[in-house]
Amino acid sequence: MRLLCSILRLSAVFLFAPFVSANADTTPHNEYDEHLLLKTLPGNSVLASFRFITNGTFNNHHTLFPRSLAQILEHSQARELHLKFSLGRWDAEQWGAQIWDGKTGGGTGVELWAWVEADDDDGANKRWTTLTNALSGLFCASLNFIDSTRTIRPVMSFQPDGHHSEETLGRLHLLHGSLPKEPVCTENLTPFLKLLPCKGRAGISSLLDGHKLFDAQWQSMSIDVKPVCDAGKCRLQVEQTVDMVLDVERSLQRRDSPVPKPRPLDQLSCDPDRFYGIGDACFPQSNLLDLPWSLSEIFGRPIRSSCPLAADPHNICALVPPSRPIFVTQNSIELKKTDGTRCFALPAQGDFDIILPAQSPPLSHTINLSPPPLYASRSFTGHGQERGGVQAVLRNPSTTETVEFVYLESLPWFMKPYLHTLSTTLSPPLSGFDPLRDLYYRPVLDRARGTHLEAALSLPPNSTLTLTYDFDKSVLRYTEYPPDANRGFDIAPAMITVTSGDRKGFSIRTTSLLLNLPTPDFSMPYNTIILSSTVMALAFGSVFNILVRRFVAADKMPRRRLQVWLARVRGAVRRVSGRKTKEE
Repeated sequence: MRLLCSILRLSAVFLFAPFVSANADTTPHNEYDEHLLLKTLPGNSVLASFRFITNGTFNNHHTLFPRSLAQILEHSQARELHLKFSLGRWDAEQWGAQIWDGKTGGGTGVELWAWVEADDDDGANKRWTTLTNALSGLFCASLNFIDSTRTIRPVMSFQPDGHHSEETLGRLHLLHGSLPKEPVCTENLTPFLKLLPCKGRAGISSLLDGHKLFDAQWQSMSIDVKPVCDAGKCRLQVEQTVDMVLDVERSLQRRDSPVPKPRPLDQLSCDPDRFYGIGDACFPQSNLLDLPWSLSEIFGRPIRSSCPLAADPHNICALVPPSRPIFVTQNSIELKKTDGTRCFALPAQGDFDIILPAQSPPLSHTINLSPPPLYASRSFTGHGQERGGVQAVLRNPSTTETVEFVYLESLPWFMKPYLHTLSTTLSPPLSGFDPLRDLYYRPVLDRARGTHLEAALSLPPNSTLTLTYDFDKSVLRYTEYPPDANRGFDIAPAMITVTSGDRKGFSIRTTSLLLNLPTPDFSMPYNTIILSSTVMALAFGSVFNILVRRFVAADKMPRRRLQVWLARVRGAVRRVSGRKTKEE
């Protein structure tokens, strides 16, 4: 028996040796790496950027690449995928340019675009539906609600980030959809962490907690899947990113008091220059110093050792002013880069923590923040329930360079813009200069598709461009209103892509808008039903009583059998009692 077992083991080794060697050849494509960047921002804010990069093969033999995601890409024939979950607003005026050139951030809610391989548009739409339904189940999101009314095909804004052959590029179809009302919560973070090799149990992903992430001033989760080729070898790469801006003061208050409470007057630093700040009145001063913080304080826990599958040991970097000291856990190796970034290696065992002491006066005011290539804002104009307008203000902060960019808007079908009202105003005016270089417009179809507007614009240095247009508001059916109809309808943010200069490819999202449509009084049907039912009950009851009931005098009413029987019993009792009295 032992001899037979030995023979079987040897045969298994020789049989499976080719598969082991083939898998060994693909090992370099299955690398995993993770990085954490901490950057101090003005106003006692901290930017934390988590990046996780996993490489896989194009066959079904995956070691670290998430198999669930690979199967979705295979069945939907999606060659490149970009999925964004965002919440909050990036304050470019205070925090400067968005990290990673805005490529990891999306619009408020959920934003998805992908290149799908298909023979024609109908085939691409079917595979797009398959992709959205599958991703909806994987990430516990409402992506299945991205239908034809919320889907567009951008022409100038997006370009593939991955490496595709010329034959494949000819068969790719770009589709884009968004859900600005989608609430991003822990249900989306949990499947995000399950795609990681260490599942959030070790490495920098152990810091990610829903209570801290969704308490940030701004946060974004992104999943980018694309083919990458170098040195003649191609691999499938998924890059998962979590970016957030944390308020240090609020995080420390939540640590000391989970329930928000006002501070006592003696703990406030009042501004003496305010004439109304006398006695019990106090105008508190803010940002008097850089508050002390640590990873365990703002995230609620330290880093639980290192992920054994990560390739780079120095995967935690802090970008803080050079004069501000940093204290780390013992047995940590520090590496200083030329740009002033200080990186640290996680220990193989034990917890890791970074501590920054208090600093006064604050050094965050001296941080040189690079401005974005454009400052953008968007708002509604007009009044009334019938029509309105949209105004987008774009400002170029550069004093020397002209910025060329593409402005993209995806509007719902109940917003019907008038293209002839589209106008651009340049301030200060420049004679002979037309900022509108190209325009793509796809009109709306009621309940079938939304409006697709793309404009290629050019903005001179130190100038402001105002883009405006008018639109009509449609009247919906009463079944098409959401439960919170009086709140309004969320309009997806506008997307801006820089197409020139050193910042080419920089992406900017404006804030989402809230549109008020003509809304009926949904309580009126219930009030009408109650009132009419009451009137009918009173009328019917009165008429029914008059027709059915017979009114007679009380003395003319015939006696009932029970009353006759009771009278006989009483009479019998009286007669018996009278006889007994006579005998006595």
